[in-house]
Amino acid sequence: MLRLSQIHRIFNEGTPDEKTALDNINLTLNKGDFVTVIGSNGAGKSTLMNVISGVMLPDHGRVELDGKDVTNISEYNRSKMIGRVFQDPMAGTAPSMTIEENLAIAFSRNKRRTLARGVTKKRRDFFKEVLESLHLGLENRLNAKVGMLSGGERQALSLLMATFTEPSILLLDEHTAALDPSRAELITNLTKEIVDKYNLTTLMVTHNMQQALDLGNRLIMMDNGQIILEVDEDQKAKLTIEDLLKEFQRIRGTKMASDRALLS
Repeated sequence: MLRLSQIHRIFNEGTPDEKTALDNINLTLNKGDFVTVIGSNGAGKSTLMNVISGVMLPDHGRVELDGKDVTNISEYNRSKMIGRVFQDPMAGTAPSMTIEENLAIAFSRNKRRTLARGVTKKRRDFFKEVLESLHLGLENRLNAKVGMLSGGERQALSLLMATFTEPSILLLDEHTAALDPSRAELITNLTKEIVDKYNLTTLMVTHNMQQALDLGNRLIMMDNGQIILEVDEDQKAKLTIEDLLKEFQRIRGTKMASDRALLS
């Protein structure tokens, strides 16, 4: 479970470049929720991900994971509870290491370190088994350097590495945006399959509104650091891209009119 309470984050406070990136964000994801996040550039989506993962701390507010206050816990220590896949297929893996070595590191993320051998036969068999689920033949290339994989193969591996330890929350940060359409479709299908298989609590940022409608059971829309729309599963099933665009224009128009009234 994830709970964000009154999260504020301001950049360059007190300067002419001051910008409110997150403005009183309140959001709860229960076990198994899959929430898609849409919004224009600068809406605060990536900052939201960074605050949840511990890359940056909020100026005010509270972040809870599985009932534990992690607001001031470092990114490194939060990583035991969080899986994250980035937009860049080159991020999230070590290109100079083999597939097997990358998987071994990810596998040990939330386990106590020991002096035992890193990759046993039993663990190697497990790696092959989970790689087979990708249907990319990577189970036969355990000793291949990750830097030699295609973007789609690497992103599939990143998704697997982020999820096979069943994290408390999975963060997907536009993880299909840099891929060609066929590879993006592959990763989208894998995402749904893996999230469903492990019943993972998931927050996914995307600019693809159709993807945001097709995946998950909830949807939120952000603008100027605020959540301006929340849609539950029943409402989401009835929405179209056109509906989302109209709602965005309506809410933004109403807010602008309200702001002008306050200034007049």
